[in-house]
Amino acid sequence: MNVLAINSGSSSLKFKVVDFDESSKTTARFTTNSRYEGFIEDIGSTAKLMLRLAGKTVVQTRGNVPTHAEAVRCMMQLLEESSKLEGRDIHIEAVGHRVVHGGERFREPVVIDDDVVVAIDRLVELAPLHNPGSIAGIKGARAVMGSQIPMVAVFDTAFHGSMPLVATSYAIDVDLAHKHGIRRYGFHGIAHASLAGICAAAVNRPLGELRLITLQLGNGCSATAIDRGRSVDTSMGFTPLEGLVMGTRSGDLDPAVVWHLVRREGLSVDEIERLLNERSGLLGVSGVSHDMRDVLKAAEGKPDSRAALAVDLFCYRVRKYIGAYLAVLGGADALVFGGGIGEHAPAIRARICEGMDWCGLRLDRLLNQSVVKIAPGDAMKISEEGAPLACYVAGVDEEMEIARATRDCVLKRPPVSFPSTALRTGVKGEA
Repeated sequence: MNVLAINSGSSSLKFKVVDFDESSKTTARFTTNSRYEGFIEDIGSTAKLMLRLAGKTVVQTRGNVPTHAEAVRCMMQLLEESSKLEGRDIHIEAVGHRVVHGGERFREPVVIDDDVVVAIDRLVELAPLHNPGSIAGIKGARAVMGSQIPMVAVFDTAFHGSMPLVATSYAIDVDLAHKHGIRRYGFHGIAHASLAGICAAAVNRPLGELRLITLQLGNGCSATAIDRGRSVDTSMGFTPLEGLVMGTRSGDLDPAVVWHLVRREGLSVDEIERLLNERSGLLGVSGVSHDMRDVLKAAEGKPDSRAALAVDLFCYRVRKYIGAYLAVLGGADALVFGGGIGEHAPAIRARICEGMDWCGLRLDRLLNQSVVKIAPGDAMKISEEGAPLACYVAGVDEEMEIARATRDCVLKRPPVSFPSTALRTGVKGEA
């Protein structure tokens, strides 16, 4: 089965075509092959378009791509033209879309119809920065590709739908919480599912046998406790603001700070929301940047600087969550680093794991230093040989996870016989 995975943001669209080889099933997963992947960034008059074929860039250009629908149209044209040059057709049999927030209704991937689109649209209030881009990508794909090809919404929050009530609840009035849908949803679920699957493949054990702590560390950061393939706790909550220190987000905060700032600074609710989401975290503490690379440079040789405090605070908060999730899981088989910082910053990984011999976490210094770049879907062990708690760096592959979830969702449906014309990458007119 060929699945097109689309990861649509507010001004971007990433995509990957994944071929699932149904004839070569391994322990838990089918063999996959991804020949085409790419992106369209800065959707507008000067959008950047890129397509890779078998890992090599074959198209890299700029052009006028005013809308998400036009971005989908351009993506399909790139795929069709490239496949013709190869002398082979791409038969797209399903399309998967990343959607950040599924609310309380969507606890697993779902086949998209008009009612699902309306329901996702109603969740914009819970994810105003992310869900609109997803909706635009879905509508654009449906308009360009028609209704013959099944499309699936894969939700970041859905992976955390397995969390027990004690992990999703806040200690506030239950009736009030229920009335307004106030609960811990968790985010980055697709990334955490990807990290867990990659780690299971690396250790050659079924995911259903493993207890894992996954760390998705980038501009946004989150930690997840995974017990035999199921999320049982995660650091982000009602919104992505809760939890770890991030690029511009504060993470965990005493809520009394909010009304203290209202009284003392005269800030409005909107101003405080912007402060905590856009001017806090690494940026707010360091006064330098939201980018860990810049903060590390600014902290070098200056242990008493704000930048050094930002690095210490970032690592301390991650280490604290690792300890908490070891308690939640009753121990773990592996710790997995992913995300821009997790994959590319050996110094941060070392700082986070420092002093954790008590739980069997011991990094191999040379192995850790050697991992500064890793391919999506790959994993490298960086812990000492024989350390009780293994540690890996994994290349998050969200598009592959979207494709896998889409395939599984589509195959739950009764078999459908698609006309061959519906499977080709030919671009259709507006529906």
